[in-house]
Amino acid sequence: MPWFIVFLLYASPLLADPVLPPSPERQRELVHLVRQDCGSCHGMTLQGGLGPSLTPAALQGKPVDSLVATIHGGRPGTPMPPWHRFLSEAEARWIVEQLQAGFPE
Repeated sequence: MPWFIVFLLYASPLLADPVLPPSPERQRELVHLVRQDCGSCHGMTLQGGLGPSLTPAALQGKPVDSLVATIHGGRPGTPMPPWHRFLSEAEARWIVEQLQAGFPE
């Protein structure tokens, strides 16, 4: 097998484009969704309510992948619903990153 085919087989995951952030329009939609829909349980200021606080301090040290999975798939046996019908996993990751940085107004 030629060396360049072997290289492509093993290196192609490393050459893949990184996940792009949502478009500015979609970001506005996601901010609205978090403020309104997530805020209905986590508090309109995301300081907590029925659900826990989503402030940077509250999320500090929590694994990003776990938070993304919680948003995308929900938490069975709790009031946390899955949002996979409304969000891609990449969008859930963007939300987590924004929450950890201090969610935009």
